[in-house]
Amino acid sequence: MKITQMEYIPASKYLFLKIHTNEGITGIGEVGVWGYLDGALGVLKKLEAYLIGQDPRRIEHHWQYMYRSMYFRGSIIMSAIAAVDIALWDIKGKALGVPVYELLGGKCRDKVRTYPAVFQFTPEDMARACREIKAQGFTAARLMITGDARQRTCGPEESIFSSRISAQIERVRACREAVGSDFDLILEIHRSMSVPDALAFAKGVEPYTPLFLEDPIAPDSDEVMAEIAAKTWLPIATGERFITIQEFENLLMKKAARYVRPDLCTMGGITACKKVAAIAESHYVDIVPHNPLGPVSTAACLQLDAAVPNVCIQEFPSFYLSGGERDMITSLLELDHGFLVVPDAPGIGIELAEDLAERFPPAPRSIQCQISFDGSVRDL
Repeated sequence: MKITQMEYIPASKYLFLKIHTNEGITGIGEVGVWGYLDGALGVLKKLEAYLIGQDPRRIEHHWQYMYRSMYFRGSIIMSAIAAVDIALWDIKGKALGVPVYELLGGKCRDKVRTYPAVFQFTPEDMARACREIKAQGFTAARLMITGDARQRTCGPEESIFSSRISAQIERVRACREAVGSDFDLILEIHRSMSVPDALAFAKGVEPYTPLFLEDPIAPDSDEVMAEIAAKTWLPIATGERFITIQEFENLLMKKAARYVRPDLCTMGGITACKKVAAIAESHYVDIVPHNPLGPVSTAACLQLDAAVPNVCIQEFPSFYLSGGERDMITSLLELDHGFLVVPDAPGIGIELAEDLAERFPPAPRSIQCQISFDGSVRDL
C-alpha cells in the first residue's frame, strides 16, 4: 500500500486532511492549531514530498521522520504532524478491518463520560445553562470563569481585585446551587489569572468542590504552576498548549497538575498522546483530552479514550450539538446520557460528508487578544 494523494478540506473554522492510497483506502485527520490553519497547510504541503509514495502503515516511523526532519518545531508543525498521524491510524484500522483502539491494545471502556461548555457569563445565566445541560443527561459542565474571551476590551472594574474575585466565585456558587452535588463543575480559567488571583479564587471555591481548575495561569512555568498546586487541595489541569511529551513529563515531575490535557490535533496525534497517557499513568494522573475542534478530533479522542486506563472525562465541543456540525460526518456520534459511545467501525469510526466544504464554507478564525481599559494586553 502506498500514499498517493494528500487532500485538504477547509470547512467552517477547521482544516481537515484526507490521505488517499493506491488501494482505495483513505484516512482523515484534523489540524489543531486553529488560529494558524494557513501555516499548518504550508507545512502539510511541504511534507507531501516525503509522504507521497510511502507505506502509510509505518506510523511510528513516519512520525519520527516528520518530527526530526528539520531543526525547528512548534505548534504549527506539530499540528500538521497530528493531522497526518490521525489519518494514518485511520488508514491502518480500515486496512485491517478494526477500530484504532484495537491497534492500541483493545478497549478499556465502551463509552466515555463527556462534558460540554457553558457560554454564558452571568451567575444567573450560567446556572440556567447548567440546569439545561444536566437535564440533557450530562453530569459535568465547563464554566468560563473569567468571562467572554470573544470580547476585545474589558472595563476598569476588572482592575479591582476584591470585586473581581468575588464575582468569579459567585458564578461558581450559583452553578453549584443550581445543579446540586451530583454534577461536576469544571472551572476554565483560560490562563487569565495572576498567581494572587488564582490562589484567592481557589480558596473561595473550595466549598463548591469543582472537579478541577483548568489553566489558572499561563502554562509557561511549571515551577509557578506547581506553587499554585501546592497551595490548594483543588486539582489543577493543564497541558492543552503543550506540543511534546517531555513538557508533560517535566510538569508531572514538579507535581504541578493532577490532570493533564493533551490535544491530539496539536501535539502530534494519537501516537504522541498515547505516550502522554502512559507518562501520566506512571504519576497516578488522569488525562482529560483537550478537544475544542471538529468531529475528526472528537473521533480520534474516543479511540484513545477507549484504549487507555487513565481517562477522567472527555471534552465534547458544543458546536457538535448546537452548531450543526454533526452534519459534517456521514454517521452520527452516539451520545448516551452524557457519555459518548466508542464507535466500532474500522479506523477512527467516522467519515466526512462528501459536500463538506460546500455545506460549511471556510471561515477561519482571526487572531485576537483582549485589551484592558488602560491599553495593556490581557491573556484570553
